[in-house]
Amino acid sequence: MTVGTTTGTSATGTTTGSAGAPSTIAQADQPRAGRHLLSIADLGAEGIDEVMKLTDSFVEVSSRSIPKVPALRGKTVVSLFFEDSTRTRLSFETAARRLSADVMTFSSSSSSLKKGESLRDTVQTIEAMGIDAVVVRHGGSGVPWQVSRWVHGPSVINAGDGWHEHPTQALLDCYTIRQQQRARGIKSVPTLQGLRIAIVGDVRHSRVARSDVIAFAALGAHVTLVAPPTLLPASLVGWPVDVSHDLESVLPKLDVVYLLRLQKERMIEALLPSLREYTATYGLTRQRADLLPEGALIMHPGPVNRGVEIAAEVADLPASVITNQVANGVAVRMAVLYLLLGSGVDLAAA
Repeated sequence: MTVGTTTGTSATGTTTGSAGAPSTIAQADQPRAGRHLLSIADLGAEGIDEVMKLTDSFVEVSSRSIPKVPALRGKTVVSLFFEDSTRTRLSFETAARRLSADVMTFSSSSSSLKKGESLRDTVQTIEAMGIDAVVVRHGGSGVPWQVSRWVHGPSVINAGDGWHEHPTQALLDCYTIRQQQRARGIKSVPTLQGLRIAIVGDVRHSRVARSDVIAFAALGAHVTLVAPPTLLPASLVGWPVDVSHDLESVLPKLDVVYLLRLQKERMIEALLPSLREYTATYGLTRQRADLLPEGALIMHPGPVNRGVEIAAEVADLPASVITNQVANGVAVRMAVLYLLLGSGVDLAAA
């Protein structure tokens, strides 16, 4: 399987704008030839399955007393983050180090960007130092695609761009669901086929929701978006989803409820009367959690705003797999880095 290999055109030829409607990428905006992970759609169902299988190996590596393999020894991975991040940045850096890669951490607040240097010059300066991969997070949708056009050798991994996508979050979410099916004896062969998943909350501003919808649907899940109209994208044309504004009517039918935080930092207008009213209608309280079928999972990409989208006690229920998602993020990102940069080391013998 080739992860996001491009030769002038993307694997899908489409992307999703901030409003949520698919749009064709212009030829001039295509990434340069190289191996990248820019969108979860680059993988498709078979590619996602391959990442899931490889992640199993890295979960085992992470459980060792010394969780490290020499698979990427001699490779250099740059963490290029222009937004605040805890989980994603540390997860990628931990993943790279567990594969024995060297890690360079970029801080925009102390970089030459403060002196007027352009993003392009910054990227090409870092590339000139001799690197193998760039992990990019930026508040502007499409920036990882732009970076992939500016570099000639390194792989580019999208760690979240604006409202657009967050492909590795979707991968770790898929893996967590399959892992929990196996651990809880729900399915002998873990699969998302036929699962009923609701994504609840601020879908409009969520790159996680966009990537998750693509991944869940590709693997055969039935996805429902649950949110007030003001927190849904302006257009849902092309989205393989149902929509509901009534959380309590949806909960009894679910296998997974996936909660999103309110991204107040991205809201430029008043979209809700108040947080209290939002919580009263769309928050997962203990009473609402009791409506979930036995075995249903509660998920959240973090950071969690306890008492807003989820009650504090619900976040700590056995059905909640939020910390499992974080733990699996390291193994999933190890798999992605290995597929992009892998030296061919036999992991079983490492």
